[in-house]
Amino acid sequence: WNQSSSILRQEALKANHARTRERLMALYEICNGKSATQVGRETRRNPQTIMEWVHRYNISGIEVLRYQHTGGHPPLFQNR
Repeated sequence: WNQSSSILRQEALKANHARTRERLMALYEICNGKSATQVGRETRRNPQTIMEWVHRYNISGIEVLRYQHTGGHPPLFQNR
């Protein structure tokens, strides 16, 4: 996707949702030489989950990593 690691970091820092920030920062760390195992250990995520994020990003780009609420009850309070 021709994005530098600094773009991933910038997108992570301005992301609205914590899950999006986590996913983008994981990719940022991998771009800077860490393995999925290292990132998984630091974030308490399964390394396979981290690699799934990498593969999804490689196929579809940054938008696929943005968190979308897909079910369950709506939140009691909306951030405005």
